[in-house]
Amino acid sequence: MVKTAVLWALMSLVAAAGAADSLAQTAGSTLVSVSVAELREVAKGWSAKKQILGKDVYNDTGEKIGEINDLIVAPNKSVSYAIVGVGGFLGVGEHDVAVPVSKFKQQAGKIVLKGATKDALKAAPKFEYAKQ
Repeated sequence: MVKTAVLWALMSLVAAAGAADSLAQTAGSTLVSVSVAELREVAKGWSAKKQILGKDVYNDTGEKIGEINDLIVAPNKSVSYAIVGVGGFLGVGEHDVAVPVSKFKQQAGKIVLKGATKDALKAAPKFEYAKQ
């Protein structure tokens, strides 16, 4: 399931970062990465870039309805929404929609959004990033 894999990967990264923070530091040095032992564990993890971002989204009838453009990590560090791009051509005129990660399923190697259509996603409110 997409949500489980995403949450597992992020929890692993948060745990690794927390472990790195607890290591003793010596004067004049700063730990900015993970240890060799932690690196081995991270390498076994799951990559959102390779396994989700840019991947097509299908409905339960096998119709391609969009593409995963981004994942939103909530302030509590959980992956809460996927940003799905719908319509357009080569990114021009594309309509981004936020979809709860819990709505996605992985079936036969595809990311599936049951009951969705291109028209339904295009009719959903357009997602826009907060201006900071």
